Amino acid sequence: MRKSATLFVSLALMVSMLAACSGGNKPAATDPPATDKPSDNTAAATDAPKDDIKDKKIKISIYYPLPDQVEARELEDDKIARFKAVYPNVEIEKSDWHYRPDEIGIKMAANEAPTFYNTFATEAKFLVEKGWAADITDLYNNYEFKDQINPVLQNTFNIDGKVFGVAQKGYVVTTIVNKKMLDAKGVAVPAYDWTWDDLLNTAKGVADPKKGIAGIAPMAKTNDGGWNWTNFLFEAGGEIQTIENGKVVAKFNSDAGVKALDFYKKLRWEANVVPQDWALNWGDAVGAFSQGRIAMVMAGAEGPLDSALNQGGMKIEDLLTFPMPAAEKGGKHTGVLGGDYLVINPNATKDEQDMAFRYITFDYFTDQYLASIEKEIQARKAGGKFFIPPHINYFASDSEYGKKLQAIFDKYDNVYKYSEESNALLDGKAEAQFNTQDYYGSMTNVIQEVFSKKDADPKALLDAAAKLTQEKFFDSIKVQ
Repeated sequence: MRKSATLFVSLALMVSMLAACSGGNKPAATDPPATDKPSDNTAAATDAPKDDIKDKKIKISIYYPLPDQVEARELEDDKIARFKAVYPNVEIEKSDWHYRPDEIGIKMAANEAPTFYNTFATEAKFLVEKGWAADITDLYNNYEFKDQINPVLQNTFNIDGKVFGVAQKGYVVTTIVNKKMLDAKGVAVPAYDWTWDDLLNTAKGVADPKKGIAGIAPMAKTNDGGWNWTNFLFEAGGEIQTIENGKVVAKFNSDAGVKALDFYKKLRWEANVVPQDWALNWGDAVGAFSQGRIAMVMAGAEGPLDSALNQGGMKIEDLLTFPMPAAEKGGKHTGVLGGDYLVINPNATKDEQDMAFRYITFDYFTDQYLASIEKEIQARKAGGKFFIPPHINYFASDSEYGKKLQAIFDKYDNVYKYSEESNALLDGKAEAQFNTQDYYGSMTNVIQEVFSKKDADPKALLDAAAKLTQEKFFDSIKVQ
């Protein structure tokens, strides 16, 4: 996480912060050992042999997509083949363990974590404090394209001047709308510059509780519930926590928090637009959206779009990606800014860490990756499938490399295109720096109370949750 827990940034700012990028990717150079200088009476100097990492037998276990992610596995297999052509000395083991906060400690203690693993933006401080993320500062600083990595994403894993992870892609939470469902009920598609009232009215127009059709599904299970609600806290002008005199202080029980929770209460009890079985996590909500049982879902766009198009059988023209709604007209369309990162195992040897870094960045800024992506798009088109690009990439979309990739996307009608008008309104705000998942869990409990009890008192619930979170988690933190 960034040192400031209240970083605001628009997508336009994100994509303008980088210099234009070009050229192919090259393996990071290893420093040659010092050479012995001959004495003055030596006829010819003889360099000591260089320590070439390609001469070493190295085994790494890599983060590998899950079995149901068929297309992603095909892309990864292609990358493995190309990597081994350059590094035939490396044995690659595929690991389909995906990061879970409640499993990482066990994996590390048992030395079962892969050489590098995936994680998300909220985990940076936690992983570093636990010693579960390798310090890769030297590897990163020697990487020739480090200055072209999107700093908005990368800085999350840059802590106290050191680097502990590599950005893959990012997102600002959006609202994905099933336009076909709106059209079927004669509900007008709202403007991208929409408000909470517009969201509520759209949801009311399409909801049909007797048929099991919900207008929107605010997540309300596991930590996903607190994560979804935080978007509304931010839109109302609220904060999760602040740093005061070296202490972390809970702030989500503010007037803004009450306003956001009152809106949830209105969605549930006054408008009756949430699912009757409202206890949904990310997978539940996205699955129901893909099945046409929910008209709107709130998340990073890529996952719901992929599910709806490639599992749900929807068409590109059926799906619109909106920014989060502003609390009032003229307000900011703030969504939680998050991302996907790859972290190297600190228990790995230096050579394994070096090779893991080379694997992670192997495709970055390369023409080979562009060719691989186009091949994948073509294969999906032949199979009747769609390709959904990351909403925010590790590079700038208006950079030279970003333009090359966009030119490929523009050639195919099975590539989802995000609206420029919608993108211009996106406003990302970073997640909390400390104990984010614990806060999310506390807020999920609050949301469940609001959704299950019509007379629930938002202010009282928020005060109790803030007190519990403060005493159980925040009070033990000392901020330098």
